[in-house]
Amino acid sequence: MAEVSQLYTRAESYNHELPLLTKPETPRSSYAGLESPICPVPPPLSPPPRIAYLITNAEIGGAQTHVADLLNGLRDRIDAVVLAGGEGPLFTSAQASGAKTVQLSLLDNTLSPWRALAAFKQLISALRATRPDLIHAHSAKASALGRVAGWLLGIPVVYTVHGFAFKAAAPARQRVVARMIEWLLAPLTARMICVAQAERAMADTLPISPARVQVIHNGIADSTHLATPGAPVRRVVMVARLRAPKRADTLIRAFARAALPDCELILAGEGPQLASLQALADTLAPGRVRLYGGVTDIPALLASAQIFALASDHEGFPISVLEAMRARLPVIASDLPGIREQLADGGCGCLIPGTDEQLWASVLAGLAGNREQRETLGNCARERWERHFGVAPMANATWQVYQRVLADKKQAHPRQHPSKQASNE
Repeated sequence: MAEVSQLYTRAESYNHELPLLTKPETPRSSYAGLESPICPVPPPLSPPPRIAYLITNAEIGGAQTHVADLLNGLRDRIDAVVLAGGEGPLFTSAQASGAKTVQLSLLDNTLSPWRALAAFKQLISALRATRPDLIHAHSAKASALGRVAGWLLGIPVVYTVHGFAFKAAAPARQRVVARMIEWLLAPLTARMICVAQAERAMADTLPISPARVQVIHNGIADSTHLATPGAPVRRVVMVARLRAPKRADTLIRAFARAALPDCELILAGEGPQLASLQALADTLAPGRVRLYGGVTDIPALLASAQIFALASDHEGFPISVLEAMRARLPVIASDLPGIREQLADGGCGCLIPGTDEQLWASVLAGLAGNREQRETLGNCARERWERHFGVAPMANATWQVYQRVLADKKQAHPRQHPSKQASNE
């Protein structure tokens, strides 16, 4: 594979010198608060800063949706490039927003240290070629490699925590490893964005100044697709990756036990548990549970349902719950800190502690049988989304973070960072 830096040597030559790097000919939306004292925000920079969005995989997922919404919300203020592993719709949506894209073919979720080293070298080459002013890292592996790369190249890194992996509900080995990595890399983080107050509380245990940690809730763009929660319950939907920490198995068992008449359960999402979940569904509720795999038009799917459900062992601030709120769907979800923030401590949805299938079945059957409650919860969820969880507040708060980090960088290092110097030599 040719070195990225050999194929992409100038900021102006995006389209024809690097096959994996493209720029479309035609460019193309929570409460979002800052926890540290609000300082005067520097004026917009000219030319616009180049922001490298780094994420492990371009697949369908909450973090990928978050990046796509940020690109749309900031399209007129930044020069964006997306660096991601795998293949997926994030590349298409990024290009539609006017961003350049780089596919990092060696970046994936495998745990091989040799694979990680190879991906790191590829990332270094891509950063030297694209010469970003700032890296915005998402997802565990990409954020780890990105922070080390940023430190080596003198590029500040903003890290959005979509959910720390060292939560108490995580497996013991995962907790230990994840906490060690976050502890070691926290000092290399220019700013840490937490999507929920609960994540902020966990960040307070890491060696990073509280002034560099801020809460910006996820936000999503509006949609014209709205559900009719008062209609007879014919469809219950869960949108999630089919892997831990999601508990689609709990929902399948509860749905089978609830025995809702003339109703189907739809699981939208891909993942390694798809085959085993299909087998469980065929055994407990044959013909009544459908696994759709990856779904590109989530708003339309949600609008066809009357109840949304999300069972999980731990979460950050799940995009899927926000999508259901936007769709005016009543939500049944695991009682987890980030989801409590979304649903106003249960005021706009049903929160269920643990994964007891009988309790889940009871709540599901109760909501299915109460039209007035479904309408009340659906309308409340929609109104709360409108007040707090749109794209604009999230994008504006993130833009303020970028400006402050870049102002700090300019003050500390008035000369070009090493990646730009290296590419100019």
